[in-house]
Amino acid sequence: MYPQMNPYHVVIYRGGTSKGIFIRRNELPADPKQRDAVIRAIFGSPDPRQIDGLGGADVLTSKLAIIGPPSRADADVDYTFAQVSFDTDLVDFGGNCGNISAAVGPYAIDEGLVQAVEPVTRVRIHQTNTNCILEAEVAVRDGKPCVEGDYTIAGVPGSGSEIKLDFRDTAGSTTGRVLPTGNPVDLIEVAGQGVFPVSIVDAGNVLVFIEAASLGLKGTESCRVIEENQALMALIEQIRAHAAVRCGMAATPAEATEKSAYVPFFAIVSKPADYLADDGKTEVCANAVDVVSRLYFMLHMHKTYPGTGTVATGAAARIPGTLVYQQLSAEARQKDLLRIGHPRGVINVEARLEGESDGQYRFARLAYSRTARRILEGTAYVRSSLLQK
Repeated sequence: MYPQMNPYHVVIYRGGTSKGIFIRRNELPADPKQRDAVIRAIFGSPDPRQIDGLGGADVLTSKLAIIGPPSRADADVDYTFAQVSFDTDLVDFGGNCGNISAAVGPYAIDEGLVQAVEPVTRVRIHQTNTNCILEAEVAVRDGKPCVEGDYTIAGVPGSGSEIKLDFRDTAGSTTGRVLPTGNPVDLIEVAGQGVFPVSIVDAGNVLVFIEAASLGLKGTESCRVIEENQALMALIEQIRAHAAVRCGMAATPAEATEKSAYVPFFAIVSKPADYLADDGKTEVCANAVDVVSRLYFMLHMHKTYPGTGTVATGAAARIPGTLVYQQLSAEARQKDLLRIGHPRGVINVEARLEGESDGQYRFARLAYSRTARRILEGTAYVRSSLLQK
């Protein structure tokens, strides 16, 4: 119908506080170079506005889920995540997005890849980036995922049907250890800037934690205030990049910035405090949270809090000595539920440690809840000339 363009069937879902494009694996070219060219074209990258594609010109809406038949016997579907940069040519397959993960179960049911079972369908998701199994519990009615419900998420208008996600299989999945260096705290030296204590934790994604005071912050600052401080943002990236080298995710700090901007994540943590959320209306009270955090990824501050970051924060909270553990009250250290205060409100995670042996930590549960909704189904068109280069 359009001889100068190739068609690709896509679906757009909101998953948690993110929005992503879902596409079947067999729709994309097998050659990685051509595959990434098609992905960039679908999103309209690289371009800060993504004006010639479907991307939303924001790190939270420039996300891709590639879905295919399971390649493991213990899974129902394969799911590969990509963070698509709008600043560069990078299509980053280095980690996972916990918010987009929340939409994989509904997508699999909607597309008939998993048989709908009422009232709850359990979907076993093979997350190929980390080679782990995620377990999703999706409420179903009349053969379709439920949309309406009373579960609310800070940063998403209204309410929806609760989707439970258990990430316990992701503990240590990227580096081989929940504490990649074996230490609850490491010291990162940045030339001309000083030495910074950090905790590096691998669960969900790899996350580098630092105390707010180490950066001269209170910890309750808004994303805008942090991002407007260019010297601070540059320092944050230097610490993150050095930590990536420390845990074996990059050979040099420069390589970490250029090729692995998505992971590791970087979180600024502090003790509970009162603050006004970034919407300018929501008051977050100190007694409603166990720890306050501001998270950085893709060279930007996260406007809410990522699902995989939630998992890593929950895991860190259960390991004595980490910087997250140090922010908690004695009572919060004993509970399974951790309440994280983020720029738009609060997110909860169930984190229950099963045991530890020779520095290897096992979790009985690392779970949080999200909502998700199918927004659009249609055809994206990509110029055929892109595949001829």
